[in-house]
Amino acid sequence: MARGSRLVDLVHARIEDFLAGRSSILRSISPDLDPLDAFSRRFLSGGKRFRALFCYWGWESVAGRGFDPFESDGGRDHYPVVSAASALELFHAAALVHDDLIDNSDTRRGAPSAHRLFESLHADSGWAGGSAEFGRASAILLGDLLLGWSDELFDEGLDAVADRQAARAARAEFMRMRTEVTSGQYLDILEERAWLVQPEAEQRTRAERVIVYKSAKYSIESPLVIGGALAGASAAQLAALRGFGLPLGIAYQLRDDLLGVFGDPEVTGKPSGDDLREGKRTMLVAIARERLSTGQRRLLDELLGDPDLGADQVRMLQRTIADCGAVEEVEAMIADNLASATAVLEDAPLSRDARAELGSLAKAVTRRAS
Repeated sequence: MARGSRLVDLVHARIEDFLAGRSSILRSISPDLDPLDAFSRRFLSGGKRFRALFCYWGWESVAGRGFDPFESDGGRDHYPVVSAASALELFHAAALVHDDLIDNSDTRRGAPSAHRLFESLHADSGWAGGSAEFGRASAILLGDLLLGWSDELFDEGLDAVADRQAARAARAEFMRMRTEVTSGQYLDILEERAWLVQPEAEQRTRAERVIVYKSAKYSIESPLVIGGALAGASAAQLAALRGFGLPLGIAYQLRDDLLGVFGDPEVTGKPSGDDLREGKRTMLVAIARERLSTGQRRLLDELLGDPDLGADQVRMLQRTIADCGAVEEVEAMIADNLASATAVLEDAPLSRDARAELGSLAKAVTRRAS
């Protein structure tokens, strides 16, 4: 994945260049906006860049040009796929800022979440009013700012696309992705609260719907399709990218669900059992509820979503979920979805080089520890 690794560096440089231009606008308004600049850079400085990589390989799978960002003029900003990949990272940062706010999460990647950073700024500065209110309001605005910037950066890339039909197709997928992930986020918070009055027989279906629209499409399928569309993909090529991307995206989120309950905080950057405290009604929880005895299920329902869960209670819930066989079933689902995704690649009308790299990426996103 050498080219992919070099692309990550190029995406980072593109983001830095874009932010530098927006920073000058913020400074021209007021030095009081410096925290918006600093915190936006902070949230865009790290991460695995999976969305950027899938966007690039979606493009390469159709273009088949062996693009190397560090050869010839490949590092210049006019490459639409680089701007599109970078825009996806800005969109992702915006989503994380808002997601942490919705979930009331204290940390992100081992550091304070955006609203906590603004809370600390307020408290340390001795300003009037409550720090929590200032933190929440400021984080909403930071997320909105990043969301708007992602659109600007995406359009900069589209302006350089000679094939206007391809540009329109990529833009249509980007807009659809925004609608789907916002809808998925709403469905997620709905499940945390409405599960009590929903039929037990529907809990898996409802959990899968959240997986598909909050994560699977936005994390993998849409970046692939956006990249492919930029390269002028045919209907068959787009269908192959979707056929690969959706099951892989489901496997990706199922892995995330396991990490949200059992992940090592030193690796994930999140407290152990964070999804338990947040009350996430994931597929893992749906399966566990089916397998547990009436008493165990009642205890799980009682404790799930308690933000004050202690370490002993978290460990008890982890054991309960693991001992009932829910973890093994989710692992099997991950394996099945990975197999379905990779099977699509075997005879897909995509470049052989890209198919090999996508196969490697598929293993990386489903076997990760954070």
